[in-house]
Amino acid sequence: MRHWLCLAIIALPQWVGAVTCEDTSFEGKDITVCTVDATQDDLRLFLRDDEGAILGQFRAVERALDEGKTLAFAMNAGMYHADRSPVGHYVQDQNEEMRLLTGASVGNFGLLPNGVFCITENSARVYETLKFASQKPHCRDATQSGPMLVIDGALHPRFLKDSTSKFLRNGVGTSPDGKTAFFAISNTAVTFHEFGRFFRDVLKTPNALYFDGKISRLHAPQLDRSDTGFWMGPIVGVTAPAPPATE
Repeated sequence: MRHWLCLAIIALPQWVGAVTCEDTSFEGKDITVCTVDATQDDLRLFLRDDEGAILGQFRAVERALDEGKTLAFAMNAGMYHADRSPVGHYVQDQNEEMRLLTGASVGNFGLLPNGVFCITENSARVYETLKFASQKPHCRDATQSGPMLVIDGALHPRFLKDSTSKFLRNGVGTSPDGKTAFFAISNTAVTFHEFGRFFRDVLKTPNALYFDGKISRLHAPQLDRSDTGFWMGPIVGVTAPAPPATE
């Protein structure tokens, strides 16, 4: 038996160690969480292919990766216009496509305060937008979305505990030291208040940002899951060495 277990461990695909995804529950709501080590994992944003066309789907991101790479995890990462260009601030590989928006606007993005998810070579952090504007952190990749779910340990002030607005939702929260990013997607319709409390009370993230609802999608090969359907704008993901081909 011990010999069989050793063989099974050796045979696991290489991307398993890059990111961990698991299904969990919170107050009767089904939620999937993917945990990324921002100091080690190749966490980055994706939007366009080499010709400038919007990728829009996980399979398109996978095709655009360098040979020998695979997509170990991905999810939609911010709101977008009808042409799937980012609504708010967007930076990829230090190239800015959209400037930071600090004023009032419409929809969930405009439910201020909103925020920015910032990725560096060895960290990932969520910033409230005005703090981001003030501190001007250097981000290799960045995507702006809204509303904030958790702000310095407190829920967004406009979230209602008795709200009846429930959707499938996804977002990101980061550890205080910026070393770990937690990406969550609800598989059951939840309110903003419920989703924010999951990040604050279960994941213990002092800051968390809402990515979107209704169109929320997840690519998690560990769970044999890769959602299709709605075309997306910005996508966040982790790349890893592809597992060796089996004969």
